[in-house]
Amino acid sequence: MADDATTARDYRETVFLPDTPFPMRGGLPKKEPEILEGWAALSDKGLYGAIRQKRQADGAPLFVFHDGPPYANGPIHIGHALNKTLKDFVVRSRFALGYDVDYVPGWDCHGLPIEWKIEEEFRAKGRRKDEVPAEEFRKRCREYAGGWIEAQKVEFQRLGILGDWWNRYATMDFSSEATIVAEFHKFAASGQLYRGSKPVMWSPVERTALADAEIEYHDHVSPTVWVKFPVKVYDEAHYALSGNPAGDNVFRLPPNDASVVIWTTTPWTIPANRAISFNPKVAYGLYEVEALEENLEFAPWSKPGDRLIVADKLAEDVRKAAKVATWRRVEPIDPTGLICAHPLAQFDSDPVGGFGFDVPLLAGDHVTDDAGTGFVHTAPGHGADDYLVWLKSGYSLDSIPDTVDPDGAYYPHVPLFAGLKVIETEGKKAGKFGPANGAVMDKLIEAGNLLARGRVEHSYPHSWRSKAPILFRNTPQWFIRMDQPLASGKTLRETAIQAIADTAFHPDAGRNRIGSMVESRPDWLVSRQRAWGTPLAMFVDKDSGQPLMDDAVNARILDAIREGGADAWFTRPDAAFLGEAHDPAQYEKVVDILDVWFDSGCTHAFTIEGRADSHWPADLYLEGSDQHRGWFQSSLLEGCGTRGRAPYKAVLTHGFTQDENGEKMSKSKGNTVEPQAVTKESGAEILRLWTAMVDYSEDQRIGKTILATTTDAYRKLRNTTRYLLGALAGFDEAERVTNYDDFPPLEKFILHRLWELDGQVRAAYETYRFSDVTRPLIEFCQGDLSTLFFDIRKDSLYCDKPTELRRRAYRTVLDYVFERLTIWLSPLTSFTMEEAWMTRFPEAGSNSLRVMPETPAQWHNPAEAARWARVETVMSVVTGALEVERREKRIGSALESAPVVHIADPELLAAFDGLDAAEVFRTSAATLVAGEGGAFTTDEVKGVSVDPAQAQGNKCARSWRILPEVGTNPLYPELSLRDAEAVAWWDSQGR
Repeated sequence: MADDATTARDYRETVFLPDTPFPMRGGLPKKEPEILEGWAALSDKGLYGAIRQKRQADGAPLFVFHDGPPYANGPIHIGHALNKTLKDFVVRSRFALGYDVDYVPGWDCHGLPIEWKIEEEFRAKGRRKDEVPAEEFRKRCREYAGGWIEAQKVEFQRLGILGDWWNRYATMDFSSEATIVAEFHKFAASGQLYRGSKPVMWSPVERTALADAEIEYHDHVSPTVWVKFPVKVYDEAHYALSGNPAGDNVFRLPPNDASVVIWTTTPWTIPANRAISFNPKVAYGLYEVEALEENLEFAPWSKPGDRLIVADKLAEDVRKAAKVATWRRVEPIDPTGLICAHPLAQFDSDPVGGFGFDVPLLAGDHVTDDAGTGFVHTAPGHGADDYLVWLKSGYSLDSIPDTVDPDGAYYPHVPLFAGLKVIETEGKKAGKFGPANGAVMDKLIEAGNLLARGRVEHSYPHSWRSKAPILFRNTPQWFIRMDQPLASGKTLRETAIQAIADTAFHPDAGRNRIGSMVESRPDWLVSRQRAWGTPLAMFVDKDSGQPLMDDAVNARILDAIREGGADAWFTRPDAAFLGEAHDPAQYEKVVDILDVWFDSGCTHAFTIEGRADSHWPADLYLEGSDQHRGWFQSSLLEGCGTRGRAPYKAVLTHGFTQDENGEKMSKSKGNTVEPQAVTKESGAEILRLWTAMVDYSEDQRIGKTILATTTDAYRKLRNTTRYLLGALAGFDEAERVTNYDDFPPLEKFILHRLWELDGQVRAAYETYRFSDVTRPLIEFCQGDLSTLFFDIRKDSLYCDKPTELRRRAYRTVLDYVFERLTIWLSPLTSFTMEEAWMTRFPEAGSNSLRVMPETPAQWHNPAEAARWARVETVMSVVTGALEVERREKRIGSALESAPVVHIADPELLAAFDGLDAAEVFRTSAATLVAGEGGAFTTDEVKGVSVDPAQAQGNKCARSWRILPEVGTNPLYPELSLRDAEAVAWWDSQGR
């Protein structure tokens, strides 16, 4: 070292420090829109179009990914962001794997939410829906949906989502509506379609039937009633034939003053009662009341001498409910053949228009003695089991009464209760139960047939859109048969179950979920009584009740809809469709609209089928797990019913996004995370990385803390990328090391890791396991690269002369790392990898145009991987020893140390063959000694100990290593020999 510091040279300019314009801070909210602009300029369909053009030119295999349509009715939420980002991962990863990807984003536009919103708009202007012409109403619905399509499109594109936005699909497009009607006609022509009258789930608030997929269950407190149905007569023939005549000790004929007791949570259905169901396998008995409970705040409705028929197993529950102190079991009862009177018969004994009809007891397997009384009050117009047992017992459809109208009120013809609301549909009480339950209970009390009442909290079906409770209500609807053989000889149910078996599910549990739903689902209810949707565009013969199947008529219908949309069906005269061959007076025009799930189930038919640059069926459908009962299932049934198979080869599902506490997000709770806010504050890249890091197959969480953790992970990835760019400044092909044998052991290890990661990344992308891409790559960046490779080689990078093999090998491997990381991560952190690639290669074209490079098999080197596992084991002990030295202030940095490392394990010692131990430990010098003897040890690693000696010599003014050789070169007395050689090279270049 020179004695006079004033004459010492400043060697900082000779150090080859990393240099890059790639900023440490991403500035993503500003940078991302700039990148999006660049992508948009690449072709008439932006980046997506440019990639497809390149893949098609290269003859790439086609991957068809069909988009499940979001609903066009508001800004996107975090669930949308998760869903569309996952889809973008699929699109971009398949592009990166070398596929040509067909992905057309779409929207679901018909149905209740939009119709409901437009109703609100008109109500705010003082106009009821029925006062607005249908054409005007539908026009406003179309405008509303169209506006949100454009708004959501912008929001999705801001997230970096690639797709054919220029040819997006929408279920309300005229061509789409025509195709939906054509698909519906296929079901009609095959005989699978029929009109039936049966109880369906009905929303009075929304005034329409609902499908299973539109129902959710909430806890609800309902009134409960125990009602007496007086025994009217009994079927003597039954007792004679069964060998149980009067006087028999097994069964006695019940006296006419006995009553069958039922229990129900829907008192409002009592006026619709037509029977009582029982189970022949259940034991029943006749019980006579002896005494009532005393000191009650109210008088019980029961009285001594009452004779009640209930299931023996439930008798005690009934006794307590009725406040009966004691009763006696008179005898066993067989309910077969019993006929009761309606409990309200005394108020209107007309057997036709009133309640004077017989109430038979019907055998039904759905009856149990688990709760209630063992008898089920049966209103065939208000329950699926009631409906089935009524028809199975030989009664006709015509005998099922219509009791409740579409608005949730009793029809005018219902005695005692005409006009009363079961569910309110107007005003502040809309969606609440009306006065019907109370009015029926009051009349039962007046009739003396209410035995007891109470309240119970139970799970009750609600509309998932309006959140209002629904009713089961008998209405004429159109259904598609699940169990009628098709042309193949199999039923729709059987065909669908086979299609499920032939489909790949990710995760595989989805197979059982959708399978169990299909196995148990009833016939597909496809009609709705709404204004906004695709119509069941067909005519029905008024005499036969059968749909008109005339190809010429159907062709005119489809032509009209293609030209003017579904509105044409409602506005054009019937004769325009029927032509001269059919008399309009003979036919009924069906004005119901199709279930929106039927709409979306047809999207494959007008989006991917028949296109030259696509194929049918799709390779993949991806949606939330709730779509096993929604879009996945309706698409399955539609495809199987018209084409004999599912329109997809594979189905991928994701869970739902919760807040950081695992609670459902709700604006009222204030625990929502808005993707627009995250994008504005932190950038879309943070949402993309969060999506890439979570296990999307389960419910995932998001919030400020989680996003902060994601931002920290992003920062580390960005720093690694920035280091690579800086360390590779000026790298060119002349510098590249091309002979694998010339690479030092450390570089061979990193190349092995690249080979290993290449297989992991490809396999993870092939099976849509995106977190299995991010996790190992982040670990690789933080461990193998930053902690090991970068740290060991930084001295070589900074201080070796550029022609040195070690430095050239290091930069060559860094180039391979950069080349792979930028494409491996491109599907996930697309903006950042694009920025990095264009920073280094501004004229090379978008990073997203690339395909993952092949990794040479020669790089596979498990022996080198095993060596470095052993080296890192020893390093951990040396690092621990140096930390103690720093903590005790005996050294300031590792370069002030020259540790003596004792290694008893021959394999650990042999791992250092050919390595510079000082370089590995990042010390100025190091000595390896076979055997034991060092002062510092750790419990984790046996047989390795360290004597942390201090480095001897002078400190190099350039590399800061402390070596005895510093000062031995007279031209550069302040430098080590290596650094002197590097500076001499620097000086020779005239710098």
